[in-house]
Amino acid sequence: MKFLKIGLLTLLLPFFAFTGVHKFYISVTNVDYSEKDRSVQIITRIFIDDMNSVINERYGIPAKLGTDRESSMDREYLEKYLRTKFVVEINGETVTYNFIGKKYDTDMVICYLEVPNIQRDELKQIGITNEVLTDLFDDQQNVVHIKVDNKKKSHVLIKSHTKGMLNL
Repeated sequence: MKFLKIGLLTLLLPFFAFTGVHKFYISVTNVDYSEKDRSVQIITRIFIDDMNSVINERYGIPAKLGTDRESSMDREYLEKYLRTKFVVEINGETVTYNFIGKKYDTDMVICYLEVPNIQRDELKQIGITNEVLTDLFDDQQNVVHIKVDNKKKSHVLIKSHTKGMLNL
């Protein structure tokens, strides 16, 4: 009987061990300067299900990004949300970026942003404020990699620290 209890416990333990597993919340953003295009180019990767959740929570829209039922309204609210939570500063001044587009890769939405008409010799500082999903998930981490020429800086931005910068 004792061996039966131990055997049963051994079989059931793995099922109970993972009931408390918590999903991690992370996005990754790469910021680069393109000498050829004279622009700051940004690629940000965010989990699709988290983005759908935040659009639903913030705007009351049951977004279907990344599905065959995605609507133009879903895309509009994705861009609207990014513009309120993702801010680019050049030389200490907030600048407007172009939302070039997006694509999907497995469970991620990849957004392409660009700040055009930036002369390299005038570029002294790039600042990124990334509050994407921090309003929905307290443990959200937004990793930002900024690279210009051979200078690189990486930041892990969280709810209490949402800004990263590269001084040139």
